[in-house]
Amino acid sequence: MIIAIDGPAASGKGTLARRLAEALNLPHLDTGLLYRATARVLLDHGQSLGNEEAAVAAARSLALTDFDADLLRGRQMGEAASIVAAIPQVREALIEMQRTFARRPGGAVIDGRDIGTIICPEAEVKIFVTASPEARASRRALELKGQGEEIDYAEILEDIRRRDARDAGRSTAPLKVAEDAVVLDTTKLDIEAAFKAAREIVERRLVKSRQ
Repeated sequence: MIIAIDGPAASGKGTLARRLAEALNLPHLDTGLLYRATARVLLDHGQSLGNEEAAVAAARSLALTDFDADLLRGRQMGEAASIVAAIPQVREALIEMQRTFARRPGGAVIDGRDIGTIICPEAEVKIFVTASPEARASRRALELKGQGEEIDYAEILEDIRRRDARDAGRSTAPLKVAEDAVVLDTTKLDIEAAFKAAREIVERRLVKSRQ
C-alpha cells in the first residue's frame, strides 16, 4: 500500500505522513530531505545552488542513510531545497530512488510535492494537504522560534509565497493536486484534528479499493 502525501511548504504534510506511517506500521520517506541534502552538498562545497551540473552530481551521490535531519532543517535549507528542486535534471536524478522506496514490499508513506502526480501515480491513497499562506507562516514561525531562530513573520510569509510560486511554476513536476487526490485543508485544524481527518481518508480509500 502506497500512501502519497503532497502539499506546499509548512502545510503539515510531513507531520501527518510521519503519524500515518507510525499508525500503520509503514516506512516513511520525506522526499523534501532529498532536495535539502542535495542543496547541503552544494553549500558544503562552495557551489552555487543554480549550478545544474554540480546539483545533478550531488543528487546522484545521495543515499537514504546519509541524512542528518537536524542539519537539513531550518529556513535556509528549505529555501535552498526549493531552488535545486526547480532544476529538472535534479528531479530526474532522484525519481528512481523515491520510487524504489515507495514500492518496497508492504508499501510506504511518502510525502513531497509531486508524489501523487509523478513519483507514485499508482498510489492507493493520495492526500493533498494545504492551508492558507498566513496559517502556514504562523506555523513555520513557531517552529523556527522553537529551534531558537530569530523570526520575522512578514519575511516568513513572503518566503512561503515565493516558494509556492516557484513550486507551482516550475517546468518539471509542478506542485498540483492529483486528479484522484483528496484535498485536506488544515488551516483551521490542530495536529490531532488533521491526523484524525487524514486517517479517515486513508480508511475510506482502503475500504473503497477492496470493494
